[in-house]
This record gives sequence, structure tokens and C-alpha cells, in this order.
Amino acid sequence: MERRRALRLLVAAGVVLIGTGRECRAAEQVPFGIAKIYFEYNATANDLGVHVFLDGEDWRKLKIVSPKDLAIFSVEGKAAYNRLGMTELFFEGAEPSLADLPLEELLALFPEGDYEFKGKTVDGTKLRGTGTLSHAIPDGPSVSAVVGPGDSLVITWTPVTGPPVGFPAKPINVVGYQVIVGAFQVTVPATTTTVTVSPEFVASLAAGAQPFEVLAIEASANQTLTEGTFVKP
Repeated sequence: MERRRALRLLVAAGVVLIGTGRECRAAEQVPFGIAKIYFEYNATANDLGVHVFLDGEDWRKLKIVSPKDLAIFSVEGKAAYNRLGMTELFFEGAEPSLADLPLEELLALFPEGDYEFKGKTVDGTKLRGTGTLSHAIPDGPSVSAVVGPGDSLVITWTPVTGPPVGFPAKPINVVGYQVIVGAFQVTVPATTTTVTVSPEFVASLAAGAQPFEVLAIEASANQTLTEGTFVKP
């Protein structure tokens, strides 16, 4: 009789410990490795959109909540993704022309402030992160490109120090520039205003007009691109 009673107590204690372990895992919170939300403005096309990038281990559910406590995005993995989870996620919102959707209306849809990233892993652990969205949007750089002998290509631009005309008069702190020519992509410090593209890469391009972009990247992660073209002989 005593042995049976002791066995029942041990089994009950084990159930309590298992339950406690599950509750601890469910209550545990770990940060997302990356949680970013930012504007991208195309100064050439005059369109503006909001991008999101995050990174977290084995998450299966995600929700983004605005500073106004509104859920603006949610996603949940199903079937295999519900079991195995996901890691990175990047998406771009639609980029309406500011001629069709006034700037004031678009900025009101995405107010400045902290956007809460709330997720859950496959084992029930809560993931949390905060992405701060700013209305400090940089102007687009003025760009030019010169193609020389031997497939040389030099792309230059003017430094960006302020916002575009008509945008919020926020202080602008550009921390870098990114140059994109097809598959060629490089990011340089804010003190750099010229990039020489590899002749071997230029030689691989088809003859004729070729597009390129230069992006100004603000400390808030907001970025503005200007499009340009050069002619490959």
C-alpha cells in the first residue's frame, strides 16, 4: 500500500514538472536577430513604399503592430512550415506614385514610432523585436556615369544632406551609398561619391543602354534611389 501511494506521488510530481517546463518555455521570450521597417523612395519615379526585414530562428507565427496598436501584418506557417518554422523574411509594400497617393496620406498610414514584432517559435517560445520607423527620408543623389576605353565605367553622385522637396523637414544623416548595376552591387561609406565598376563585369553586358541605381541610405535605414543609364559600346 505504501509503495503504491509513493508511486502515485512520484507520477504526480513528474506531471507537475513536465507542465511547469512547458509553461516556462511558453513564457520565455527571446529577441529577433533583426527587426527592421523602413521607407524606400524612388526619386526618379516619385514613388514611396515601406519595406520590412526580419531574422529569427524557427519562427512559425509573426505579427507586426503599429505605434497606434494596430496589427498591420500577420503570417503563420502551415503544414511543413508550421512544424519546421522559418528564419528570414523580407517583403516590400506596394510603392504608389505620390502623384496618385499624396505623401501626407501615405505617411499617415505609417506613422513614426516603434513597431512591435511579435512571433512564436515551433516550440512555443515567444519572439519579440522592435523596429523604429522614421519620416527622415533622404533626397535622391544626382548621378552620372562615364564609360571609357577598355570597358571602364565610373559612376559618380552628389552627396545627400537633406530631404526631398516637400518631404518632412527632418535632419538627414546619410551613413552610406549603394550602387547597383545589374548583378553588380556595392555599398560604400557616406564619404565616398564615386565607384569604379570592374571592366570584366562591364564587358559581360550587352551593347546599348544599361540602367543603374545609386541609393542614399539614412541612419534610420530609410533609403532613396536615383536611376540612371549609360551606353555600353
